[in-house]
Amino acid sequence: MSIKNSSQGLIERTVWFITRLCAKLGYMHTLMLAPMAELSHRALRELIHGFFTSFKPNTDSFAPAHQADVLYFTEMISAAGLLAGGPFEKWYIDNGPCPGSLVYQLLGADPEQLVKAAVLLNREDCFGIDINMGCSAPVITRTGAGVRWMENPEKAARLIERLRKVTNKQLSVKIRLGPKNSLRKETDDAIHKNFPSLLRFCRGLEEAGLDLIILHPRLASEKFKRRARWEYVELLRNELTIPVAGNGDINSIEELTQKAGEGKVMAGRLLIRQPWAFADVFNGMQHCCRSDDRKKLQINLEETGLCFLELLANYQPPEFHLSRARRFFMFFCGNVTWAEYLRNKINREESLSGIEQVWRNYFAEAAV
Repeated sequence: MSIKNSSQGLIERTVWFITRLCAKLGYMHTLMLAPMAELSHRALRELIHGFFTSFKPNTDSFAPAHQADVLYFTEMISAAGLLAGGPFEKWYIDNGPCPGSLVYQLLGADPEQLVKAAVLLNREDCFGIDINMGCSAPVITRTGAGVRWMENPEKAARLIERLRKVTNKQLSVKIRLGPKNSLRKETDDAIHKNFPSLLRFCRGLEEAGLDLIILHPRLASEKFKRRARWEYVELLRNELTIPVAGNGDINSIEELTQKAGEGKVMAGRLLIRQPWAFADVFNGMQHCCRSDDRKKLQINLEETGLCFLELLANYQPPEFHLSRARRFFMFFCGNVTWAEYLRNKINREESLSGIEQVWRNYFAEAAV
């Protein structure tokens, strides 16, 4: 091996170590895009990323500071599907536009499959690998995956220990306050009394080599029926040495800004409705929230919607176009008057070109 190659390898390992150390100490990646089925794909990442570059969608330049403060989690990737080499897996593992800020989320119930899938993803250019231990959808929990992992703390810790041996990426899990039927009564008092069980679960993962925990502070059975109990995010932060990110009930840029000031935060639906939210928050952080210094975001809703459709056509297979477009506009239409009327018209279309025409017509009619 030449001295040049040896030195390059040493530099790369040093950069990796420093980056991982900074992330583990909580100095990086304050803002995180949540893993959302049919939404957290490359087209959306491109759209969000675009607002960091002169606050214009679809530009090629990249802000290094943005890379240090944002993580993009992919939609959940089936470990079994990845290992089987399904026809759409290449779209799920597309790491653009910024691999250094990408986290792959893996879903599965079989430890062997999850470890083998992690080995494959470790070869990809990405920042981290996340294990889904929080999804409560019946189709997922029936297989033993998602939040069902929280029913067996020892098994979950052994999985993290094995994963730590096969990946040098950031290793994280996304969890809830507890699995289904973990409490006889889902009262605030009962949840508080159950906190030691949650803490033991998290400490077991921490001791096994985990780098980050993302807590969605609801029970598995609650879904969106009850408020997200953010006080438990803070309780975990005070008890663990690894960073804890909170997720849930972030409905405005103001709320996102507040949560980002308290620690790591993951947002989902807000970024679909307002893809510029991270750029807005980051802009405020860069200027110490002094409104006179902040560069005003110029948002053109029509252009943003059209930009998304173009990105969707470029970065997703035709089989995904309609489902992904309808899911996006279900939230994004919340920015306009007569949102439900527009959603219904979009959902009746059977092509991206049809959706584009409906979108253009809406703004043309509104301008009259």
